[in-house]
Amino acid sequence: MKDVHERSTHERTVLAVAVLASFVTFLDGSIVNVALPDIARELDGGVTLQAWVVDGYLLTLGSLMLVAGSLSDTFGRLRILTVGLIGFAATSLLAALAPNGELLIAARALQGVAGALLVPSSLALITATFSGPAMGRAIGTWTAWTGTAFLVGPLAGGVLVDTVGWRWVFGIVVVPAAATLALVARLPRDAHRGTDGHAYVDWLGAVLAVLGLAGPVFALIEGQRIGFGNPLVVLALVGGFVCLTAFVVWERRARHPMMPLRLFRVRAFAVGNLATIGIYAAIGLGTLAIPLLVQEVGGLSATVSGLVMLPPTLISLLLASRVGSLAARLGPRWFMTAGPLIVAAGFLWMLTVREPVDVAWQVVPGVVLFGLGITVTVTPLTSTVLAEVHPDEAGIASAVNNAISRVAGLVAVAFIGVITGGVLDVEGFHRIVVVVAVLLAAGALVSAVGLRSIRAPAAVPSDVAS
Repeated sequence: MKDVHERSTHERTVLAVAVLASFVTFLDGSIVNVALPDIARELDGGVTLQAWVVDGYLLTLGSLMLVAGSLSDTFGRLRILTVGLIGFAATSLLAALAPNGELLIAARALQGVAGALLVPSSLALITATFSGPAMGRAIGTWTAWTGTAFLVGPLAGGVLVDTVGWRWVFGIVVVPAAATLALVARLPRDAHRGTDGHAYVDWLGAVLAVLGLAGPVFALIEGQRIGFGNPLVVLALVGGFVCLTAFVVWERRARHPMMPLRLFRVRAFAVGNLATIGIYAAIGLGTLAIPLLVQEVGGLSATVSGLVMLPPTLISLLLASRVGSLAARLGPRWFMTAGPLIVAAGFLWMLTVREPVDVAWQVVPGVVLFGLGITVTVTPLTSTVLAEVHPDEAGIASAVNNAISRVAGLVAVAFIGVITGGVLDVEGFHRIVVVVAVLLAAGALVSAVGLRSIRAPAAVPSDVAS
C-alpha cells in the first residue's frame, strides 16, 4: 500500500512539474503582445522593436526545440528541465530590467533558448513516468492546463501593463518558474537520468537552423528600417538561405538528424505540416496585429486588449474535445478546410475597422469567428500529422510540427513592417487582414486537396495549439 501511495504521489508531482514547466513557456508567448505598445513608447522602437521582441523569442524557441529534445535524452530530463527553468527565470528578470531595446531583444532571444529546453523535457517526463491509458490521461491534463496560459496571458498582461507597468509582464513569469523548481527538488534525481552524454546531439543542424532562420528574419525586419538594398541586409538574406540549404542537405545525410526528413515522405505528415505553415503564419500575424490595433489605433487600454483576445481560448476550452471526437469519426479533411476559412471570414470582418475604432462591432465578432475556426482546425490538424506516422516516431513527429508552427509565426511576424510600411494604422491593419486571409485560404486549399483519403486517429492530444 505504501509503494502504491508513493507511486501515486510521484506521478502527481511529475505531472505538476510538466504542466508548470510548459506553462511558463506558453504564458510568455501569450502575455507579451498586449505590452508591445507600451514597450515601444518607453524604449522608442516602433514596429521594428515590437517585431523583434516577438521574433527574438520565437527564433531561438522554434529553431532549438528539436535539438533540446536530444539534450533531454542525453543529459537527463530533470537536469535539462532545471537548467531551463533557472535560465528562463534569469532571462525573464533580464528582460524586465532591460534599459533599452537592444538588451530587451537579447534577453528575449535567451528566453527562447531556455524555453526550448522546457517543453520537450516536460513531455518526456510524462512519457517516461506514465504508460497506457494513464499516459493518455496525463497528456490530456497537460494539454488542458497548459492551454490556460493562453486564457490568462493576454488578460493578466493587460492588467499588469495598466497597473504596475510592462516590465512586470516579464517579471511575473519568475513566480511559476520558482514554484516548478521547488517541485523538481522533490523528485528523485535518478528517476529520469540521461545517457550521460553518449547519445548523439545534432549540434551542426541546430547551428544551421538558427543561422538559416535568423538571416531572413533580420533582413525582413531591419530592411524596412535601413533599406532592403543595404549590404548588411542583403548579406543576412543570402547567408540565411545558404544556411537553410545546408541544413536540408545535412539533415538528409546525418546519421542522427534533429529533423528526420524521411517523415515528410508520409503523405499525411507532409500535408499536415504544409497546412500548418499557412495556418500558423496567419495566427502569428493576426494575434499580434489585433492587440496593437486596439491599443495604438483604438486608443484603448491593455486590459481591454487582453479581454478582446479571450474568446478564442474560451471557445477552444468549450468545444475542442467535441471537435476532436467528430473529426476522429468523419476524418480531418472538412474540418481542416472549413476551419481556416472560418478564421479568414473573421479577419475579413475586420475590414470594417474605421476610425474611430468601434471594438465591440468591428473587432470582437471577427475575433469570435477566429476562435471558432481555430477550434475546428487545430485538433484535426494535430491528429493528421500523426495519422500515418509509426508510433515509435510520434514524439519526434509532434515536435517537428510544433517547431514548424513556431517558425511559421516567426517568419510571418518578421513581415509585419513590410506589410504595414512601418506604421500600424487602419490602412496597415487592413493589409495585414488581407495577407492573413490569403494564408488561411492557402492552408484550406492544401487540406482540401491533400487529405482526400486520409482519416485521423481518435484522441490525439494537441500540443501544437499551444
